[in-house]
Amino acid sequence: MTTVDDDLAALLDAAGITANRTLVERMLRAALQLGQDGTSRLDLKIAASAVTEMRSAFRLFQPYAGVPKITVFGSARTRPEDPLYRQARDAAAALAERGWMVVTGAGPGIMRAAAEGAGDERALGVSIRLPFEEKAEGVVADDSRSVEMKYFFTRKLMLVKESSGFICLPGGFGTLDELFELLTLQQTGKAEPMPIVLLDAPGGRFWRGLESFVTEQLEPAGVISPGDFDRVLLTDSAEEAIAEITGFWRNYHSLRWVGERLVLRLRHEPSDTELAELDATFGPLLAEGRIERVAALPPEVADDDHVDLPRIALHLRRREVGSLHRLIAAVNGLASAR
Repeated sequence: MTTVDDDLAALLDAAGITANRTLVERMLRAALQLGQDGTSRLDLKIAASAVTEMRSAFRLFQPYAGVPKITVFGSARTRPEDPLYRQARDAAAALAERGWMVVTGAGPGIMRAAAEGAGDERALGVSIRLPFEEKAEGVVADDSRSVEMKYFFTRKLMLVKESSGFICLPGGFGTLDELFELLTLQQTGKAEPMPIVLLDAPGGRFWRGLESFVTEQLEPAGVISPGDFDRVLLTDSAEEAIAEITGFWRNYHSLRWVGERLVLRLRHEPSDTELAELDATFGPLLAEGRIERVAALPPEVADDDHVDLPRIALHLRRREVGSLHRLIAAVNGLASAR
């Protein structure tokens, strides 16, 4: 008499699944348990649609896994004659020329402007099914370049997950929702530090209003920490936005937690003097020890995880993950990285 475990193993064998087999089995088992739990039809439809949508999005991004990507957020209502439209288009075009791909929500307005700037070969779209918003046309309409989602939460996941930087232009509830999602992920350490630029039209004041709200209301109320908004750049210059995005990766490459040690992989090894300066500045954020140069740690070697890069390691207090953007800025500012 076979068991569910036997049947799952046979199913995986029949499908030829060997890589990451345990994770695939875990998903299959969870699906069976949903059925055993008597889960409602509506809840099952939500779960099935979410997994199906994520699979489609993963397939969209997979061919471009090694290409840096920037996500551009902004209003679907922005017209082509608006200076904001030109800002989004120009910033996307400049980044595409530098080898970046541009990810958008595949809709009109700012999304279309950014896709136009990126061009056919550099634009990817993750759209949302809405009863009133026009579908993507032209630059991201091809099924091989875009994917359509039913749920905002799966769409936001894919707009954030694959990108190495973000540009937000003025928009409404949707744009602000996306921005605050980014800030929350960064503040809580649920996502790795990334450059975030709030780009306005030349002379525009839209984001300055948000800055005032943060500094005059949120910080004094104690609901965020002082300096939490420092992780974003407010600018009305597309050139400055591009410099912020690309400069973030000038020396900093990536990070990894190995137990309680945080490892930062760099492109240039810091000198003894620079290392001492980093330790003096950021020592108060450490749980113990000092910031030190290290070789790739055993788990990194086992995974062949950028073992050729120089790195520094530190015992950062977990509550200080929101301060990582300051450490990365300091690392990028080292003389050895210039």
